[in-house]
Amino acid sequence: MDKAFIKPDGIYLLNHSVGLLPAGTRRYVDRHFFDIWESQAQPWNAWIEETESFKTSLGRLLNAAAGDFCPQTNISSAITKILYSLPDKAGRKTLVLSEQDFPSTGFVFDRARLQGYRVKFIPRDADLLDTDTWKAYLSDDVLCVFITHVLSNTSARVPVGDITALAAGRGIVSIVDIAQSVGVVPIDLQRWQADFVVGSCVKWLCGGPGAGYLWANPAMVAKCNPVDVGWFSHDNPFAFDIHDFRYAADARRFWGGTPAVLPFVVADHSIQVALSVGIEKIRAHNIELTRALMDAVDPACLRTPPGPGERGGTVVVDFADRQPLVEQRLKSAGVHFDSRASGIRLSPHIYTGRTEIDTVVACLPVS
Repeated sequence: MDKAFIKPDGIYLLNHSVGLLPAGTRRYVDRHFFDIWESQAQPWNAWIEETESFKTSLGRLLNAAAGDFCPQTNISSAITKILYSLPDKAGRKTLVLSEQDFPSTGFVFDRARLQGYRVKFIPRDADLLDTDTWKAYLSDDVLCVFITHVLSNTSARVPVGDITALAAGRGIVSIVDIAQSVGVVPIDLQRWQADFVVGSCVKWLCGGPGAGYLWANPAMVAKCNPVDVGWFSHDNPFAFDIHDFRYAADARRFWGGTPAVLPFVVADHSIQVALSVGIEKIRAHNIELTRALMDAVDPACLRTPPGPGERGGTVVVDFADRQPLVEQRLKSAGVHFDSRASGIRLSPHIYTGRTEIDTVVACLPVS
């Protein structure tokens, strides 16, 4: 797979942050964006077809209908649109999320207090892989729960299907974040039956920034009236009657004003590349390489759950007082990685070779 992606010098293990550029991206973008702009006096119809192609690719990737997706700039924007569209339920003004979620999510939920919501955090030290933890927080006053599929600081993989089923049984709206899992963990949205799923393409999907999306369960769409709207939220964007706004019947109602197109062309190509490789193949390769990393270190240093079904694509290791030395070794070996409070994050993708992982292992303290 080396020639299928543009690889920098060294060993690239930052796929939890930004995936590498597929080699054919420039040619694809020229054909599907710039050539259209150059050759057509009115390119919008063709550009809209490109966003539809993006949604179709997402549908193939996640086993869902294209019409149930809506392009978004990023996950934070998608969550904002969802939160301010939810129908009122008597006695339910509490929103639940975890202190282990990505901070940007917390910022969005915090601002929801301005609309009269209460925000309840599951503590950082709680076991999010245990459904009983979620049961304790999904009380009768909860309107919505936010669930991160794979946690960015530990790569722990939360049992989403069990939690969404629990939420549905208690009349609670569920929003699932798949930013750290999509592209490296197979996902079937039909199995989860969440109310909403949000994600982006910049990480494991190698699709660059700006191509976020939300998926809305068809059963929820008609109940939601987004506040952040525009002409692309309209049932007929080209009606052009300023006094007649009608929500689109499907997930497009969450879109808004004039959309960006270029990021979705880039991301559509990257998703097609991932589909051509096969998510199951990507996952199997990732499991093999992450297992090699995990087997090489003392289990006490691991911050990532050991079982493949309990983790995403990243290995997080914390060597305590030896951490600075290990980081220096990795840098000297040309390894691209990062560190958080939880430890060093190492994320091998389909284009990562076993010999590269052997080089990384040689930099780590022996188990």
